[in-house]
Amino acid sequence: MSEQARRAVATYSTYQEAERAVDHLADEGFPVQKVAIIGRDMRLVEQVIGRMGYGDAALHGAATGALPGVLVGWIFGLLNWLNPVVSGLLLALYGLIFGAVVGALFGVLLHAAQGGRRDFASVRSIEPGRYDVVADEDVADEAVRLVAGLDSRAGTPTESASSGGRRPRSHPAPS
Repeated sequence: MSEQARRAVATYSTYQEAERAVDHLADEGFPVQKVAIIGRDMRLVEQVIGRMGYGDAALHGAATGALPGVLVGWIFGLLNWLNPVVSGLLLALYGLIFGAVVGALFGVLLHAAQGGRRDFASVRSIEPGRYDVVADEDVADEAVRLVAGLDSRAGTPTESASSGGRRPRSHPAPS
């Protein structure tokens, strides 16, 4: 089964704008199953959220170890045929405590092993620089026409009037 050739019909700087264009196509009765939103120019963004000390490392490790401890304790408790509810809850509590203690110890040990190289906590995400709305080649011209109608009705500039934001295109998108 070969993949249908696709062509970019518009480019937007935000996902919400691309989503609005596809929603407009759906409102106009366009076969939206032939459309996709593709994020391009990906970049990794690492947002630093604070310092990481031994206390933070222990807390993070305890939280990480507590969940597996609860689950393992609960499963072992369910294997008790005489009173599975009580033993399941009791062993889940023991597992929580044991998992938190072991996790905290591992967190502190790993933080100490890094030797101060990464004394911060962060959250990573991947963000596209732009969003292409693409359509199958056989319906791309109609999609370009409908999206151009959305842009002119909203009073926003198109490719000829602006260099940023949304820019409807009729040439194939780079791969």
